[in-house]
Amino acid sequence: MSRANWHTSTRSDTTACVEVAENLPGRVYVRDTKDRDGGTLAFAPASWRAFVAAVSTDR
Repeated sequence: MSRANWHTSTRSDTTACVEVAENLPGRVYVRDTKDRDGGTLAFAPASWRAFVAAVSTDR
């Protein structure tokens, strides 16, 4: 993941910050900005889009 292009979520605030990397083929990666070495979650792009859509509509 050394080539991951991380960006902070637009929904993050000072107490709950996540970074997302969507530039690598076949996976979307998510990590905690306060613990970048603590682990990373990986999602299939379609699963990530479904999650974001569900959260965006409060489902």
